[in-house]
Amino acid sequence: MQFKIKLIAAIGALMLTQGCKEDFLDRPPVDALTSGNFYKTDEEIMAGTAPLYNIVWFDFNDKANMSFQEARAGNLNSNDRTAYIKHAIPSTDANTLLPGYKSFYKIIAQSNNAYKAIKEATGSTASSAVKNQGLGECRFMRGVAYYYLVANWGAVPIVYDNVAQINQAPVRNKIEDVWKLIIHDFRYAAATLPATAVQGRLTKYSAEGMLARMYLMRAGLNQNGTRNQSDLDSAKYFAEDVITKSGLTLAPTYSELFLSANNNSSKNNQESLFALQWMPLSNPWGINNSFQAYFAYESAITTTGDGWGAAQGVSADLVKYFTENPADSLRRKAIGMFDSDVYPEINKAGGGLRYNRPAALSAIKKYIVGSPADNGGLGGFMAANINSYMLRLAEVYLIYADAALGNAATTTDAKALGYVNAVRKRAGLAERTSLTFEQIFQERRIETVFEGNSWNEIVRWYYFNPAKAMAYTAAQHKENYTMTYVAGSTNPKKYTVTYSTAEFYPLTASTLYLPFPEAEIVNAPSLKNEPVAFDFSKIVD
Repeated sequence: MQFKIKLIAAIGALMLTQGCKEDFLDRPPVDALTSGNFYKTDEEIMAGTAPLYNIVWFDFNDKANMSFQEARAGNLNSNDRTAYIKHAIPSTDANTLLPGYKSFYKIIAQSNNAYKAIKEATGSTASSAVKNQGLGECRFMRGVAYYYLVANWGAVPIVYDNVAQINQAPVRNKIEDVWKLIIHDFRYAAATLPATAVQGRLTKYSAEGMLARMYLMRAGLNQNGTRNQSDLDSAKYFAEDVITKSGLTLAPTYSELFLSANNNSSKNNQESLFALQWMPLSNPWGINNSFQAYFAYESAITTTGDGWGAAQGVSADLVKYFTENPADSLRRKAIGMFDSDVYPEINKAGGGLRYNRPAALSAIKKYIVGSPADNGGLGGFMAANINSYMLRLAEVYLIYADAALGNAATTTDAKALGYVNAVRKRAGLAERTSLTFEQIFQERRIETVFEGNSWNEIVRWYYFNPAKAMAYTAAQHKENYTMTYVAGSTNPKKYTVTYSTAEFYPLTASTLYLPFPEAEIVNAPSLKNEPVAFDFSKIVD
């Protein structure tokens, strides 16, 4: 609750920095929050970095996340996102592409601003521990933003100092250098963040979990069919450190991860390493989680005037997976609504929600939590009372297994199997006795679907084996379908699914990365130039 109060209190101050120039950096004005008037006490530092947990992420979460990550990865069927599903995104897309791109530079700009202000605060009475925590939060958030940028656009401009670079034409930096910066930022965060923190705040284990993810992904970059062993070893090391020392544990059930009561700004889930901390308020705008507004299939679910997701749902490819793997029903029911499913936590006053739309898509269930009445009176218009996971312990389990597999075709490594089977056991699935890359990849896809990392996983595969990554996307079914429950069937329930003519939209080398928004190219034609090396002597820790 303390974090929640500080977060709300800090929003007004941060909003002073939002009236920025409409250029690609979206830099905040340098006279808003400066070392001269803020960041001088423990309380000011914690208040000043609190908005990095939600308002700066709003534009990404609002529309870009599901387009960039889930539509492109073959998990989403959406009339509003067909260009992303078909890998045919126009550079003129001002509704999703442009604000999505700019959102990451907002995060970077605010992280840089706060970092510089904490470093340079005059007359500061803040403790060294809180200073380090604030600095670590800034570098962590910058690292996450660059992770999304490099996975979605490849070579992008590195902005390390808003003031020093304000009059410089942006230049794209080489992919290898963007990755070097990302690793550097997370290592800095791991060294400066505390081992434990106020509920919802980052810890050193949040940073180590991200390091495990980053090293595993970078391991395949420019490796021509193999993966760099040093990066694999680092991924394995940091994953195990998180698993054995963080004190976090897997939630007993998968479904409880996505119930409001277990994952909100006042109570984060026991396996959450990093989650965006949304407030159940519509005002001030930007601190709210708008996900449910777009993906709840009818307004009766939310009762707040939104619920616009009737034409959106789980992809045909995911439906095929779940119907062909009926044992994965516990995760399936928490991910997507199939005909005849009942959800007692939604519409509690009416005895629960029964999904009965046989002529429609399977609606998304993950992060759909119902009305304020279903959630202790909390929530509002486009403001569901639930956090957005960015990294969970279960994913770190699977990262360890992938790193342990390394470049082998299969592994029977006992720890790797133990971690994978812990995730599978919670899902009600049989244990595996050996593991392949494809098996771990699929496990991670299903476990974390709609949590904002699906496309990045495909890019990770593409890094070291483009042919297989493209073949994987080429086999994904993206057509429409209808579904009807087979009356009387139980354990497992059965469905009659009618698919329209099969549709496939494979990834190609030319569509791996999103186009730079045309508006940004107009403002900064230098973005069309070839990437250049970054001078790391400019980075001052």
